Amino acid sequence: MPGWFALVMGLCGLALAWHRAHGVLGDMASGVALVIGALALLVFLVLLVASLLRISRYPAALAEDLKHPVRHAFVAAFPVSLLLLATVGVALGGAEGGLAPLWRVLWWAGSLTQLWATLWVLSRWISPAAAAQPGQGPGNTGLWPSVTPVLLIPVVGNVVAPLAGLPLGIDGWSAAQMGIGVFFWPVVLTLVLVRRLAHSPLPERVLPAWFITIAPPAVIGLVLVQMQAPVAAVQALWGVALFFVLWLLPVVRRIAGQPFAVPFWALSFPFAAFTTLTLRLAELQPDSVWHGVLQNAGVLLLASTTMTVLWLSFATVRGLREGSLLAPEPVANIIPASA
Repeated sequence: MPGWFALVMGLCGLALAWHRAHGVLGDMASGVALVIGALALLVFLVLLVASLLRISRYPAALAEDLKHPVRHAFVAAFPVSLLLLATVGVALGGAEGGLAPLWRVLWWAGSLTQLWATLWVLSRWISPAAAAQPGQGPGNTGLWPSVTPVLLIPVVGNVVAPLAGLPLGIDGWSAAQMGIGVFFWPVVLTLVLVRRLAHSPLPERVLPAWFITIAPPAVIGLVLVQMQAPVAAVQALWGVALFFVLWLLPVVRRIAGQPFAVPFWALSFPFAAFTTLTLRLAELQPDSVWHGVLQNAGVLLLASTTMTVLWLSFATVRGLREGSLLAPEPVANIIPASA
């Protein structure tokens, strides 16, 4: 169930992308951003109520999610959703408006819960019980079954905090929390690549999670813009994100050949973040030859991301109607996250 909050992340990311397109598409873009942002809030509230009901009625199901080697990391999708809702609120309503106290409450709730999620997930790495338990498959021991790109959500999700934290005036803590994500981003990425190359291939159902690797450089680039970093630094982060986009595009065909599942939403927020960074980078270079190229690329990316989110939304509704998204997933070798 925690993974369902990826829907909120994707919708918030799309709302922010449309908001950034205001300079190109005018007031229409702001109106679309407002509608998508309101939908993201509605989806969040529905999922929150459903999650509370599930916890009260089926606590064993939640316990299974928290012990699962892959699904446990999705617990961070909830606080990241809070941070992104606050970011959308600040972007559309301003940091000084009448709703500013609400954005602050959402931000602090998301920030502190995200810190807890990071600590809780990484506690597995130094747990004696987990380290002593064998993994699944030849050459796959210890914690390797849990090393997937999904780990980027609880670990690198910390870099989302400054997007709303800086406009709200919470500079120090935002920078500190971003530091956690910046530090662990290459660590987790390296572990995932080592697991893939030296230990065992990732399950096919985890393929969409590879696209999460696009999000860290894209979001860090957006934060650097807010921190008034040199344009060259922002351009460098954009280049890293572009590389991951080009690197992973061939994987889309393999993903499309699988039955639709909630993890497919992993495509939404990373693409939206890259779209927003592209449009923002174009704004930073109004007199450069890059301006027109980036602006046109940003509009094309916005159209592509919007179509992707629409497809994901229709597929989700169809899956709920048919009941395929509510079927239990196969349980992999489990290393208790609470150990």
